[in-house]
Amino acid sequence: MRLVATGLSNPAYVTVATIMGLENVLDHTEGFRVHFDRERGRDPGLYYLRVFGEPGGARPWGWRFGGHHVSLNNLVVDGQLVSTTPCFLGADPASAPLLGGAITRPLARVEDLARDIVRSLPGELAARALLLPRAPSDLVTANRTRVSEGDRVIPLARVWRDERLPGSEEQAKLQTLSDEIDAAAGYSDADHEAVAYTCAPRGVAAAGLDAEQRHMLRALLGTYLDRVPAAVSPLSRYDDDAELDAVHLAWAGPTEPGAPHYYRVQGPRLLLEWDNTQRGANHGHSVWRDPVGDFGLDVLARHRDAHH
Repeated sequence: MRLVATGLSNPAYVTVATIMGLENVLDHTEGFRVHFDRERGRDPGLYYLRVFGEPGGARPWGWRFGGHHVSLNNLVVDGQLVSTTPCFLGADPASAPLLGGAITRPLARVEDLARDIVRSLPGELAARALLLPRAPSDLVTANRTRVSEGDRVIPLARVWRDERLPGSEEQAKLQTLSDEIDAAAGYSDADHEAVAYTCAPRGVAAAGLDAEQRHMLRALLGTYLDRVPAAVSPLSRYDDDAELDAVHLAWAGPTEPGAPHYYRVQGPRLLLEWDNTQRGANHGHSVWRDPVGDFGLDVLARHRDAHH
């Protein structure tokens, strides 16, 4: 956790620690069921660190930390941190009660700021921002290593690609859950096409927003880009109005709080996605991606060309 903290801002570290702690709540929600050979079905200790290469050496190296609803990726090349994406954070439950009537919502601003922007749009801009009145069942770009034109939602049962869960009973349960999630979304082929990832951003451009909406959009960007320490966060790039103008916001689903919904924010070298659709719209996912440089693959390619 000391290493994890070095890759995060202080608010992000608190958020990650809270998300991990929510595994205790989710374990209770699911009845403390035990899966496979684990001691617990949901376990706040079930997170993994992997180090690639030799830390501090001359060659590129990196580290990854992840588990349920946390995925952090960092790559160092020539002594410089060159990539911190994909950076995925989720929360299940997204909202839960505390004593005294308080509520814990680790990703509240990630959800609320985008909704506030969309709800503030006048009719024509609101129509432009809306991809579809119904939300997809999950993040559109899913867990693909690279994002590509036309990417669509991957059903839950296929996010492990060609691998199957140990035991036919567990695989059957996963398939049933996956089918239920897809049925709840009720998406047709045309619906999937309407929300599919496109290299040219969909939605409403920041260039068409007023001053208050642009302020909220910068704050929304901060809920993703300030997950890393200030020294490496690209958030200041969007102090430049021209850079912000190129950012687009697109929404799917109702805008009423508590309804299943999805959005994405897209611009040059920027892709942010959020969905809160499952478990009665109380299960959120958010990811910050670089469409052309996730995992630092673009930097690694240039490094190999220059040094090998």
